Amino acid sequence: MNKYLIFRTDRIGDFLISAILIKCIKKNDPNSKITLVGSKNNSSYIRHFDYVDEVIKLENNIFEKLKLIHKLRRYKFSNIIVHDNKKRSKFITFFLKSKKKIFVVNNQKKPHINIIQHILKKMNFEYYQDSLDLFDYNKFNKSQNNELIQLHFDEKWIHDEYINKFTNIEPSERELIDLVRTIKQKTNKDLIITTGILLPMILNRIEPDLYKLNVRIYKKLDFLELEKITSKSKILISCHGAISHVAAAYKIKQIDIIDRGYDYNKWTNHFRNYNSIYREKFSELSKNIISKI
Repeated sequence: MNKYLIFRTDRIGDFLISAILIKCIKKNDPNSKITLVGSKNNSSYIRHFDYVDEVIKLENNIFEKLKLIHKLRRYKFSNIIVHDNKKRSKFITFFLKSKKKIFVVNNQKKPHINIIQHILKKMNFEYYQDSLDLFDYNKFNKSQNNELIQLHFDEKWIHDEYINKFTNIEPSERELIDLVRTIKQKTNKDLIITTGILLPMILNRIEPDLYKLNVRIYKKLDFLELEKITSKSKILISCHGAISHVAAAYKIKQIDIIDRGYDYNKWTNHFRNYNSIYREKFSELSKNIISKI
């Protein structure tokens, strides 16, 4: 049995890119054992993926790194892939035995799906297009699709809580209520609002108004709960993040809000049913959202 070790000690969205690679490895080598070294941010979520055989959470201190080296030195891996380009991962890999070690440089301009295809070629493996379907289709009984419109409103909409150099898209209370009302009128479908662990306070302030519009807020969701809701949605509206990769994997139409100063194509080139619009002041952004629905 071939053993593969993959480092992804960053975030959930980054892992969901690596998941394409992992599915391809499993399809090429079904009896393989894949061990993934994750972080405190993604390791709990990764454990829900059946095609990852073992997940190790790496605490970022020298004692834990040495413990992990000691544990992993007992094995000879067929391939070690440092997919996160982190110094800590490269340090650990230096002490491990493997037939082949592959170090991925993430600052390349080419789409990352092409980098994955190149990694597979180095391993003499085929790339399978259906590996973009990251999730078990029946995982959340997806056949019961509620045709929901999902507005994922997290800290990325709030200027002081996100990257300050990005265009300010923060809405006023009235602007946000008007957007919700217009979406419901145009689509004639149920609309829900989700948040991540952080809850923008504007949602608490306008919750009574949203209740009158029959709009429910799902607050402070962990990522597995968020994935479940997204899997049952017809359209996702969100600022680019890990949830964007979920929508793409489920082939759900998404309206992805991105900033002009960053090359998103390298991460989204493989997305299906994908629409993007640029961040701009909310009065204009809301019009663009409506036009894409």
